[in-house]
Amino acid sequence: MDADIIVIGAGVVGAALAFGLARDGYKVKVLDGKNRDLRAARANFGLVWVQGKGVDAPAYSRLTHQSAELWPRFRDELANTTGTQIDYTNPGGFHYCLGEAEFEHRAAIAARINKAAATPEIDMLSRRELEKMVPAARFGPDVTGASYGRVDGHVNPLQLLDALHNGIAAHGGSVVFRHPVTEVKPLSSGFAVHGPVGTLQARYVIIAAGLGTAELANRCDMNVEIGTTRGQILVTERLDPFLPFPGSGLRQTVEGTVMIGATQEHTSDRGVSVDSATTLARRATRIIPALESVRLVRQWSGFRILPADGSPIYAQSKSAPGLFAAVCHSGVTLAAAHAGIVGPAMINGRLDSELSEFSDGRFHV
Repeated sequence: MDADIIVIGAGVVGAALAFGLARDGYKVKVLDGKNRDLRAARANFGLVWVQGKGVDAPAYSRLTHQSAELWPRFRDELANTTGTQIDYTNPGGFHYCLGEAEFEHRAAIAARINKAAATPEIDMLSRRELEKMVPAARFGPDVTGASYGRVDGHVNPLQLLDALHNGIAAHGGSVVFRHPVTEVKPLSSGFAVHGPVGTLQARYVIIAAGLGTAELANRCDMNVEIGTTRGQILVTERLDPFLPFPGSGLRQTVEGTVMIGATQEHTSDRGVSVDSATTLARRATRIIPALESVRLVRQWSGFRILPADGSPIYAQSKSAPGLFAAVCHSGVTLAAAHAGIVGPAMINGRLDSELSEFSDGRFHV
């Protein structure tokens, strides 16, 4: 065997699973795809976000909460293992509301979430309460308030991905770049993974290849149903700190830049568009009019991975036990759970008992 476990996909999902398993003592090899593959990991907004996740999916909501609780220790472990800086804070986060209709809609969602939670976790803030929490920002006249999620936070996603790769290596694993997998075949013991430079063998294989997951997994008796939307993001020049809390679609990084996002577009085009930039900029300046005079320095697009019902999929092949698939929309938020909960559940035979709600079998009941 070339490894105990081969993880196909070196994005945040695959790398987090691999890091947790390497930390647990397994020999792990991660295989990345082509340079120009569509990668959610490198186009991410960077939120570690709980409010609103799994409103109608209790299992998804619970897993999101578990991951958020694990995140501070997960970040510290990554930073200490690799010596890598990871800009992460969890001061809570806002969902800004423009107009009374948005505020009422958000309040209804918050009420549903709080009713289902053990303790209330989302506060609805009036405009005056919002201004007290963010005194350096002058909000536009359309801002009626915001929902405030107490456990929300944000992170630099590129630092996170770099730290995960370095952490895998620090625990004796490896990441092989430019090695797109073409086929996974069961052997009498373990699996053969075919790629451009030959065949590798391992006892277990986890397919976490983003948009490429379905094609590989469904050949091996799994039922992974995913779609995608394009999201575009704007980034401003560096500004003095004025947004101490991240927001859905508006956050200031440690370096001072403001990230503005993100669109949801049903297209396979990799490019960016003026129309989307206009839409994003218009809402951002309605929230904070002073952004009108700020220069934009970057605009990019990326592709979200969206399981059919929005919740993650963690599946095992019915005909080839030991072959798994992992796919989700919230790779950054769930990174801590992937390392500490999902990966070990797969390899230790607890997937069906502990994470059965995320099985691929739910799509054909």
